[in-house]
Amino acid sequence: QVQLVESGGGLVQAGGSLRLSCAASGSLFNIETMDWYRQAPGKQRELVASLTGGGMTYYADSVKGRFSISRDWAKDTLYLHMKSLKPEDTATYTCNIVTKAFNYWGQGTQVTVSS
Repeated sequence: QVQLVESGGGLVQAGGSLRLSCAASGSLFNIETMDWYRQAPGKQRELVASLTGGGMTYYADSVKGRFSISRDWAKDTLYLHMKSLKPEDTATYTCNIVTKAFNYWGQGTQVTVSS
């Protein structure tokens, strides 16, 4: 079974940048959507960015203009490019890939933005 492994989280000062990666351990087929979610302590999980199999993107209003989702087809890796980070972006970020057959989740990576 394909596993998703995230990396790239860490501690960054406000205004800084990070790039999160979500690497699939194998090839994925019939992808419907590739998503990044985040959850801060005491808050509900939030869809941050989404990339459809057809290449359309969605961004939460709170991250528009600052975050960018992309995929490296050759590496089976999903990215979340984050810039102008704010303390309110602090959360555990998790990738999710939905195919026709299965819904895959990563283990999450922590992003902490200090003020």
